[in-house]
Amino acid sequence: MSSHVRKLTGVVPLLLLAACSRPAPEVAHAAPPSGAPPSATPDTQRPKREVRVTGTLEAVRSAKVLVPQIFGQGGSMTLTKLIPNGSRVKEGDLIAVFDSTQQADNARDALAKFDDLGHQVDQKAAQNHADAEKRAADLRQAEADLAKAQIELQKGPILSEIERLKNEVKVKSAGEHVESLRKSTAVHDKADVAALRILELQRDRQKVALERAESNMHKLELHTVLAGVVAHQNLYRNNSMGHAQEGDQLFRSQPLVSIFDPAEMLVRCAVGEPDGAALVPGTKATVYLDAYPDLALPAHFEFASPVASSALGSPIKTFSAVFKLDKTDPHLMPDLSAAVVLVEERAASTAPETVASTATEAVASPETTTGGRAGGGSPSGGRAGGGPPGGGPASGGRPSGGHPSGGRPGGGRQ
Repeated sequence: MSSHVRKLTGVVPLLLLAACSRPAPEVAHAAPPSGAPPSATPDTQRPKREVRVTGTLEAVRSAKVLVPQIFGQGGSMTLTKLIPNGSRVKEGDLIAVFDSTQQADNARDALAKFDDLGHQVDQKAAQNHADAEKRAADLRQAEADLAKAQIELQKGPILSEIERLKNEVKVKSAGEHVESLRKSTAVHDKADVAALRILELQRDRQKVALERAESNMHKLELHTVLAGVVAHQNLYRNNSMGHAQEGDQLFRSQPLVSIFDPAEMLVRCAVGEPDGAALVPGTKATVYLDAYPDLALPAHFEFASPVASSALGSPIKTFSAVFKLDKTDPHLMPDLSAAVVLVEERAASTAPETVASTATEAVASPETTTGGRAGGGSPSGGRAGGGPPGGGPASGGRPSGGHPSGGRPGGGRQ
């Protein structure tokens, strides 16, 4: 009976040890990408990172045409002619015309007043010349009377006292008259010059009014300043936003049309500060238009702001970057929203084989696991041998360790 108990005592720890040991899990390696060529190895591949930013499309050469500003009282102007949207124009072509009836009336009135004042100036100049000649004749006559009175005064010794006194009075009166005529002539000349200058200023003022009216008439006809494509601008009309139409009442400085050259286009976008490292010279990009999802155009990095900036009260900083399109397309229009995709190459990451080997080393082999638990101080190893793996059989530790099942057979109680 005791022999059977000893055998069971030796078998039970072995069963417990086998139950506690676990097999090492199998490590599964990742399969290579389906698109990679079979000959390519992870060490030779250079991973790529895509940076996607959004922006708006702009033309390198463009010009905005506004409702003209004219001299005179403010108010609305009636649009009488407008070129169709999307038309191709050359430099100097007519694109819009506003009603010039009021300006034509002002020019006609200014011209009539200008002609009238011009005649008045000529008449006044002639009148001043005639008056000056008359005053000059009166002055010469007064000087002649003075000279005659002085001659009569020289006869004093042979004339009576009364005649001599009379001649003195005549000389004095003639001298005062000559002096008065000289002063009055100078004053009259200044007055005539001032009156003539007043009429000339009035005439010149009407001439300026005439030139302004003619200039306003020319300004009401809008011509292109560069060759390109016409794009109508949105403006406030009839309590809504829309394109201008013939017959609309428009106010000064309102945007009317935009003319751009579709041969050179660019995309202006905001790049986040973390992605600023991708903005290097020679960076290639692909531009996708939201309005035409199937259209993809190549582009290259042109320039960017040197310092990142943020909106007021926002902690997010961005760089203002410009990408120039390398290819043109008839669908391109300014202010279209676009997405720019940059491909940034970076250093090769850790190879999958290295990651797999590291994972394999981290998972111990079954033999190491079993040995460690048998003699490495683990719960199962400690109970079996209480020491290193070479300390004896598993069944010998429990009788000496005072275990109830081992102590009883070896204690000699039976």
